[in-house]
Amino acid sequence: MWVFYQILEQNFCLNRVRPILRAHFRSASISSPSLDSTAAKPSAFAVFSIAQFRWLFLGNAAFFFAMQGQMLTRTIIAWDLTGEATSLAYINLVVAIPMIFASLLGGAITDRVERRQLVIIGQSLIMANEIFILTMLLTGRLEFWHMLCTAFVAGCAFPFIMPARMAITATVVGPEKLQSGMAFSSGVMNLSRVIGPAIMGVVVAQYSATAAYMLSVVLYATAILCMLGVQRSRSNPTDKPKEKLLADISEGFSYVRSNRPILLCLVFGLVPMLLAMPFQSILVMLAEQQWDVGESGVGTLMAVGGIGGVLGSIWILRRGDNASRLKLMIGSTAAFGVLLAIFVEIDSFYLALIPLLLANMCVSASQTINNASVQILVDDSVRGRMSSFMMLSFALTPIGVFPLAIAADSIGAANALFGACLLLIVTVAGFYFLSPTLRNLDANIKTAMAKAIQKKAETLEKAES
Repeated sequence: MWVFYQILEQNFCLNRVRPILRAHFRSASISSPSLDSTAAKPSAFAVFSIAQFRWLFLGNAAFFFAMQGQMLTRTIIAWDLTGEATSLAYINLVVAIPMIFASLLGGAITDRVERRQLVIIGQSLIMANEIFILTMLLTGRLEFWHMLCTAFVAGCAFPFIMPARMAITATVVGPEKLQSGMAFSSGVMNLSRVIGPAIMGVVVAQYSATAAYMLSVVLYATAILCMLGVQRSRSNPTDKPKEKLLADISEGFSYVRSNRPILLCLVFGLVPMLLAMPFQSILVMLAEQQWDVGESGVGTLMAVGGIGGVLGSIWILRRGDNASRLKLMIGSTAAFGVLLAIFVEIDSFYLALIPLLLANMCVSASQTINNASVQILVDDSVRGRMSSFMMLSFALTPIGVFPLAIAADSIGAANALFGACLLLIVTVAGFYFLSPTLRNLDANIKTAMAKAIQKKAETLEKAES
């Protein structure tokens, strides 16, 4: 029906027919979020028919490939400058701390300003960081404290870039294609975890760290240019006067407290990131204690994990946007814990790669569904603040490393991770059996999608009238 409407409007311009068809389309949208239950399931790649999403996707790819690749380059340079393992921990710490505190601020600002401009400014700041380090390398004046300062600036910039990117994606693709859009975004992030460091490693080995920074500047510049292909984006205007920034942050917390489905999704999304996902930071210990495979084994483990993340995104894409979200989110999160527990109990290194691959596939699927569910449930006027709450999972993961690391020192890395997996499984079961609101998630999402589609149709009608 929608295709027929587009043909009439674009090719024949039947002004008399248009209001009737639009009214029919709107009534069909309200009665069913999927528009036509008997229609064939749209292709997962249908989201690429949206030109703005294509630019967003290319920008995401360039940005995350540079970001993930430079994690390796910074590690190499920090080690060369200091020769101390603690220097690597300091760099991670100065990135994580501002991310925690600036996330809430970044979300509130995202809901107040033009989002595309915010992303461009944030990415330009990170590119300026890279240019500064590149200049220090070229002049031979780089010191470790320069690395710490630029890492801190990057940690301050990310909380403004990521919520704005999520909000723009949700606005561009709409509720019908949101899960596919989030899956593609998640897929490119996971792919960058594998290919980004690999590319930078080759560049450093064949040329130098200076060449790696030159490449990162080109990639960041590409990400900025891609954002110019996206239209300006603001949150839905409201009749309320603008509050002070702290009041906006407080309103975000109040909104979460008064919307239990959103609150539960946000908290549930943090569970695997705090309890089990920090295992990535003790892979070095696991590689040595469990399998004695050294640094090459660590690289293999990280690569397999990244590939699993990509496969998880592909899995969600193949299931489509109308799949049952609750069962898949709960099941994949629990499976992540089970598979990770199996992974640490297998004596053969190469056999252990199989459950590791599947575990990362499951956690990627779980996080993609969780993120898409939150974006569907929230109102656009607070989308930036909700995206910043979701970003806390990235900032809080380093905090989850500490109890896991302490346990690993006491009882061994494998035993510590096995215990964390058991705790994760018990927690997931508790969420499902003790929370009626969570069990009703699919119905809440269906209602939210119907409202969003109706609002979109009304906005279209208002713009064309």
